[in-house]
Order: sequence, then structure tokens, then C-alpha cells
Amino acid sequence: MNCEKNDLQFCKDKIDLMLKRSQTKIIFPLITLGLAKARHENNTNIFSDEEIRRYYEDSVKYMKDYLKHDLHIGGKYYDAYPSRNLPKYNVVKILGDKRYEFLHPYSTNANVLIAWIPERIKQHIETKIGILPQLGNHDFRSKLSENKSEFLDVVGAHINKNPTNFEIFSFAIIKVHLEKFACKVYRDTRTSAHDKGVDLSTNFGVVYQIKKLNIYNKSKADDIYAELRLNFDRERLNDGNVILVIDDISKEIKNYLIDMKVQSISKNDL
Repeated sequence: MNCEKNDLQFCKDKIDLMLKRSQTKIIFPLITLGLAKARHENNTNIFSDEEIRRYYEDSVKYMKDYLKHDLHIGGKYYDAYPSRNLPKYNVVKILGDKRYEFLHPYSTNANVLIAWIPERIKQHIETKIGILPQLGNHDFRSKLSENKSEFLDVVGAHINKNPTNFEIFSFAIIKVHLEKFACKVYRDTRTSAHDKGVDLSTNFGVVYQIKKLNIYNKSKADDIYAELRLNFDRERLNDGNVILVIDDISKEIKNYLIDMKVQSISKNDL
């Protein structure tokens, strides 16, 4: 019995590690879920790459229905996943000719994993993005906005969770504010910066760059300005049409950027 528990815990620990290493889309736990379902339904442990791809796509569809959203779900499948990545977690063994064996203890714990993996993925996503999926529901948003102070508390609590939340909440706040003045905001491309970020352009020529950053010294400000020069044309910068939306900035550095014709909005300003 202890051996069986240890085997199951091994699987759970490996899947937790997959989730921890997931940067954007959750992929490897969903492939594992697909293989576990196939093992349970077909009583076989040998699969081709094409079958693994199909089981992954089926798992993506299942999870979207399970979660009622597609945030962090649905990354593109590559044939390198079973040949390079999954063996690192002891999920499959390469047999050759793009065929793979679904390994023990995953295979022998398939029934348990089929029930456990979806809920574990749900918990992981909720930890990362909080109430964002619920905000897609009109009734939930309406009820949340009935009490102004409670609504602001929710925004304040969730905007700090991670860079993704910061970008999305900031985008929503700016969009609602500007629409009062008949201005439109378009979500453009992510920047090439190491800390990601989002560029938002408007129909009146102003661009907002949103980043979850704290800027307290001139060196950091110079790095940001150099990046802005790469991302936006000189005319737009010289005209003061680039606004930086960040987590926090000191008064001194705020004025320093103003001298370079870059306005900044901090989380507290929002």
C-alpha cells in the first residue's frame, strides 16, 4: 500500500513541477492527462506521436469546458514534446519511429490521475490569475460593481498578483477611462523586453506601454527609455505621445522621464 501511495505521489510531484515551470500555456500536464485517459479507455501504453497530439488536443477541449475559459490553455503542440520534454518527467519512454511507451507509475495510476489532474490545473490557474476568468461573466461583474469600495478593494488586491493581472487590469481601467472621451484603445503587440509588457495604441496617436515595473533610479529609467526608442518612432516620443504605465516610480524619476517627454502613470494613479 505504501508503495502505491509513493508511486502516486511521484506522479503528482512531477505534474506539480510541470505546472511550476509553465510560463504561459499549460501543456505537459494536459498531454499526461490525455495519455492517462487513453490508457484507461484502450488498455494500452504504446502510442504514436500523432496519437499523443490528438489526445492532447482532446484534453485541451475537455479543460476549456471544465474551466469555462481558455486562459493558460491551448498551447501549440510540437513533436519535440514526447521526444524531449516528457521523458524528463518520466512520463514516456522513446521506442523509436515516433512511438512512445506511457510509463509506470503514471500508467498504473491512470484512473486517479484522470480525476486529479484537471482539478490541480484549475487550482494552479486560479492561484496565478485569481478572479480574471470570472470577470468574463456579466452578472459577476455587475454584482461586483454594486459596492464601490468593495470593487476598488478587489481591483487593488488582484492587480498586484502578477504581471499578467497588472497588464489586464491596467488595460481595462485605461480603456474605460478613455472611452468616456470617445477614444478607442487597441491592444497591440507584446514588447521584446525581458519582462514582457503590453503596448496599447489609441486612435489619437498616444501609446501606452504597460509593464509591472518599479523604477527608482536613473539607470533603470535610461534602460526603459532606450527600449521605448526601439519600440516606437522618434516623432511619437518627441511629441510626448508615449505614456508608461508601471507599478511604482519615485517622484524624482517621474520628473526625470518627463524631461525626456515620457509621461508615467503608476498603480496608485490608476
